[in-house]
Amino acid sequence: MLNWIWTFIVGIVIGVIAKWIMPVGHVGWIMTGIIGIVGSFIGGFIARLFSKPADGALVHPAGILLSIVGAVILLFVWRYVGPAIGV
Repeated sequence: MLNWIWTFIVGIVIGVIAKWIMPVGHVGWIMTGIIGIVGSFIGGFIARLFSKPADGALVHPAGILLSIVGAVILLFVWRYVGPAIGV
């Protein structure tokens, strides 16, 4: 249970930083956390494309930075595709 809470807290921090870089208007705390968490998955995917983490490592060394990059990519897509699909 504590792992889920920690994941959401880190997701909120990542989402807030990403929204600071690319503002999208008013988004609540829950959605900010979801943006951060999904951005972390996108960033992790990008990181694994270029280099694999060491055996047994729980996180990729470039995790926080690429999580922010992933969240910004998600916000970019949301900003330009969202209105087209009615979101």
